[in-house]
Amino acid sequence: MEPRGCNPWQSAATRPALEIASFTVAGWSRSSGACDGRFSRLTGERLGVGVQLPEVEREVRWPEMHAIARSAEASGYDSIWIGDHMLYRGGGRPECAPWDVWTMLAALAASTERVQLGPLVASTAFHPPGLVARMAATIDEVSKGRFILGLGTGWNEAEFRAFGIPFDQKVARFEEAFTIIRRLLARERVSFAGRFYQTDDAVLLPPPIRQVPLLVGTSGPRVLALSSAHIAYWNSWYSWYGNTPSGFAKLSSNFEGNFRRSACVLVTVGAGGERPLDPGSPPVDAASLREHLDELDAAGADEVILVLDPINERSVVTVAEELGFDPRV
Repeated sequence: MEPRGCNPWQSAATRPALEIASFTVAGWSRSSGACDGRFSRLTGERLGVGVQLPEVEREVRWPEMHAIARSAEASGYDSIWIGDHMLYRGGGRPECAPWDVWTMLAALAASTERVQLGPLVASTAFHPPGLVARMAATIDEVSKGRFILGLGTGWNEAEFRAFGIPFDQKVARFEEAFTIIRRLLARERVSFAGRFYQTDDAVLLPPPIRQVPLLVGTSGPRVLALSSAHIAYWNSWYSWYGNTPSGFAKLSSNFEGNFRRSACVLVTVGAGGERPLDPGSPPVDAASLREHLDELDAAGADEVILVLDPINERSVVTVAEELGFDPRV
């Protein structure tokens, strides 16, 4: 049963700046005329296209989550993403929450074959950093090297307070956790004495099969400044840049670094209706999405994560067909 009105996404003015992150994904060659159209007309490289799976738009059980993920893979998407939250409460809406992101990603890693997958994004505050690194390495093992570790500070104060998690000094806590996580995933032995976290010759065994790529997203400079030298991807949520190519170009110009740049894109499929309208971030209609992605490409995006309204098997397939994806990718 859908929790009516249980939708946590606020307007750009009221939603805090999430610290989210991104991935590698895939496309159509405009020069060759191939049908799968995600190659950048500027660089000749693929424009990555992923999709966010349901969070709390409605109550989604495992069979539907699994079916949507498999449909996304079969339709030609490059990556699938799941949010990391424990509880939405307040704002006059019914209480609701998604399933545990780590358990769900492990299940999807075992039941998909090609798509990359990851959390969008995992809050470093919810678990000790050593455990985050172990879980990431384990899911990467299960997926045979398809996992992207998206990390962020977390933003929803209500869930922090409900579960007794400190909400203060989020960036300082993130910096310490990020340092431990990245070093462990690099197969280092880590002794760390911080204000919030301590380790004593910690090591991941069995060792990770590779250095798991890291994704971080932010609309401000602090988190990116402390992480940019170590990440593969930076991602922006759609409301941070107004869901427009010009807005993305402006936001992206604030950040320098040798990382791929990705944008979440809110897309309405048919009548939509699962997400509240945000006048500051108008959705893109699925029928005009190809042109919109061309413009995002020109604005400097390397990857996109589609946030579909509604999000179900049918909308995933419909958008893939609109974009001319080749299911053989």
